[in-house]
Amino acid sequence: MERVAKFLQEAGTYYLATLEGDQPRVRPFGTAHIFEGKLYIQTGRVKNVSRQIHANPKVEVCAFKDGEWLRIAGELAEDDRREARQSMLDAYPSLQSMYSADDGNTEVFYFRNATATFSSFTHEPEVVRF
Repeated sequence: MERVAKFLQEAGTYYLATLEGDQPRVRPFGTAHIFEGKLYIQTGRVKNVSRQIHANPKVEVCAFKDGEWLRIAGELAEDDRREARQSMLDAYPSLQSMYSADDGNTEVFYFRNATATFSSFTHEPEVVRF
């Protein structure tokens, strides 16, 4: 899982796909943080993506860097603990101008039942499950 988080962090931007009814929705994300042995992402509770994740927690992520791409398929579970939110904000200080651990908007999710696949045109896919 550390390799997955590092790839996402080094890519800088990755794309998160959710469903809204039967319509896929994809948008850029930038947070990837390991807390208590789980891979977390962050968003705002007021955003459509939050409502989509709560309605259907199955998501997929795609990131690309240096000729290699990473896809993560799994489920997101909300962690409503202040400690989890604060850990994310400590890892990404730039978010603190928009979010705080106690603002009622900051929301963090961790992956469960996840399969990460590293792919490129130069090597066979490598799969990591967490």
